[in-house]
Amino acid sequence: MNVLLKLCAAAVITLLLAFPAQAAGLADISNKDATTGLKEALTKGSQAAVAALGKPDGFLRNERVKIPLPEGLRQVEGMMRGLGMGKYADELVTTMNRAAEAAVVEAKPLLVNAVKNMSVQDAKGILGGGQDAATQYFRRTTSAPLTDKFLPIVTKATQKVRLADKYNEFAGKGARFGLVDAKDADLNRYVTRKALDGLFLMIAEEEKKIRQDPVGAASSIISKVFGAIGK
Repeated sequence: MNVLLKLCAAAVITLLLAFPAQAAGLADISNKDATTGLKEALTKGSQAAVAALGKPDGFLRNERVKIPLPEGLRQVEGMMRGLGMGKYADELVTTMNRAAEAAVVEAKPLLVNAVKNMSVQDAKGILGGGQDAATQYFRRTTSAPLTDKFLPIVTKATQKVRLADKYNEFAGKGARFGLVDAKDADLNRYVTRKALDGLFLMIAEEEKKIRQDPVGAASSIISKVFGAIGK
């Protein structure tokens, strides 16, 4: 019995000694290391997301981010195809996605700038936040400038497609009568919004990879910082 009690006591002491080390986790890492590691990780993740989308078929052949016809136009898509006008719908879908692919390339400097301007408080908040805390930081700090950057590129691309003007005319009238969602009444803004959604989705996937496998991120500082989150 004495041996058993000693073993139990030893086990309790071991757990008590281990707990503070686990609880410390991120707190043991300096502000400098936390900020440096996070910035390196976010730069790497955002650049990977841009690279995946900013190329031919980056949007068009990726079903997770492919931009479909707006809801207002999908309502008449079947009729168009029945009348042999399916090629016009296909042309518009291709144009929208090609526009997104061209626009998203311009996101890289803005995302890098958002990382550079990140404060220590921002870094600690992201590291101690949810699984998509970094993605939400990007969405909060870059959505407006990215929209301004994307919109002219998208507009230039859709101007080449006759159906785009027809859609805006149709959707504008539909929005006034509540038949089309107001936010989808302008094709260029619709494509821009969808391009941003796709970009942030891919950034979220990159963030998830880094959080799940910090060692695989191939940087000692990234591994140190993100590895501490799980402690």
